[in-house]
Amino acid sequence: MELQRIIEAILFAAKRPLTCKQVQEVFPELEQPDLADIQAALDGLVEAYQPRGIALVKVASGYRFQVRSDLSRWVARLFEEKPPKYSKALLETLAIIAYRQPVTRGDIEDIRGVSVSSNMIQTLQEREWIRVLGYKEAPGRPALYGTTKLFLDYFNLSTLNELPTLQALQELDLPPITENSKERA
Repeated sequence: MELQRIIEAILFAAKRPLTCKQVQEVFPELEQPDLADIQAALDGLVEAYQPRGIALVKVASGYRFQVRSDLSRWVARLFEEKPPKYSKALLETLAIIAYRQPVTRGDIEDIRGVSVSSNMIQTLQEREWIRVLGYKEAPGRPALYGTTKLFLDYFNLSTLNELPTLQALQELDLPPITENSKERA
């Protein structure tokens, strides 16, 4: 129980998600608990926070405390800063990269049917949601883009396998993107 309290305090004070190994490294060398004990304590904390307003969540880069999504509108009132708004074109581009990675800018343009601006790619890179994974063995050696751990963390995913399937997205019956909606993006 004491280990659980210590880990709770460590994660609460951390500015970023921490893995089991990173939590272990906070302890003095001769007092480091086993990774299995740390994982058991984390599992206990996840369970203990189930009925609470905050949750201990596992994301791609480790564990972090966060406000439960159903309560975020209340907490958002504490902050004057508005979250950034992203155009549909930028979100389409991000979705294509997430689902089809590694993918070139040309591949994205073929799928979207329109050119992809350098600013869009730059914005996604500045947010650290995408990165260059390598270069395609083709004329011009175009960059191959893929998502990052920060992308997974931002969207509360542990792995890309947690992305909704394309079939599930189609079942949402979203309105089609029309020329008018593209112009507003």
